[in-house]
Amino acid sequence: MIVLGHQNPDCDSLCSAIGLASLFNKLGKEATPVLQGEPNPEALFLLEQSGLPEPEIRTSVAGEEIFIVDYSDWNQGTADMKQAKIRGIVDHHKLGDITTSEPLECWIWPVGCSATIVYNMYKFHNQTPDAPVAKMMMGAIISDTVNFKGPTTTDIDKIAAKELAEIAGVADLEAFADAQFDAKSDIKHVAASELVLRDQKVFEMAGDKLAIGQLELTSLETAFSKKTELLAEMGHLQAENGYHSTIVLLTDINKLDTTALIVSKDADKVAAALNSSVVEHAFELPGVVSRKKQIIPFLQEAFEA
Repeated sequence: MIVLGHQNPDCDSLCSAIGLASLFNKLGKEATPVLQGEPNPEALFLLEQSGLPEPEIRTSVAGEEIFIVDYSDWNQGTADMKQAKIRGIVDHHKLGDITTSEPLECWIWPVGCSATIVYNMYKFHNQTPDAPVAKMMMGAIISDTVNFKGPTTTDIDKIAAKELAEIAGVADLEAFADAQFDAKSDIKHVAASELVLRDQKVFEMAGDKLAIGQLELTSLETAFSKKTELLAEMGHLQAENGYHSTIVLLTDINKLDTTALIVSKDADKVAAALNSSVVEHAFELPGVVSRKKQIIPFLQEAFEA
């Protein structure tokens, strides 16, 4: 069986795939974690810290048995995923549009990170993750909850991260988080084309498609210096794919604020839905750090009204 993360993989997609595949193998079910693209710098940092190999990258899963993690939308899977046999889903986002012809195992919880759910699956099956795997899942929780400062954070996430840290032998979570976020924020030499796609997800709302990526950074200074390049690359994607809007959320994880860059057929509509206004292809979102909780629900309401 393949455990498959979403397109443009982030830490949670990578770490949860590794964690879940490891659990299945402990239970005697042969499983392999698979990515749909290159891991981002933060994910690579976690792989280096854990000493685990980078999973295989695959863009075709037709005919395979798969368990998907960190999404439940067809458009986040491979182009041929409808030809695969989906055996289960682990996710912490809103319910997507995937349907199956057979019963499946579903773990969908309103928590801050899919890795939190995976860890609780270990506990459900009376299993303990190996130390390197525990370190990966701990890192995913730190990332997705913005070190427990984000609005999606729950007590379940905090308990999971603490217990995983103990298993992994990490004595200082704060120091680990600081190093992890430093790796995430090093974008000085990263091309705009890569940054626009980093953690980008495409959402369909009333027939329109919105491509929304997010860069979580300890400072937005370098990102602002690349604004012209980012907007140009966003314009190319917009034209090529026919999106209604292409958005990159620049989130300051220290100040817990976001500046959104936008190229759109109707940028004012998008900004207004988030109680903001556009100035030079950008709008401010004070206090906003969560795409899934603080942005997507309000955009869907505006587009589907």
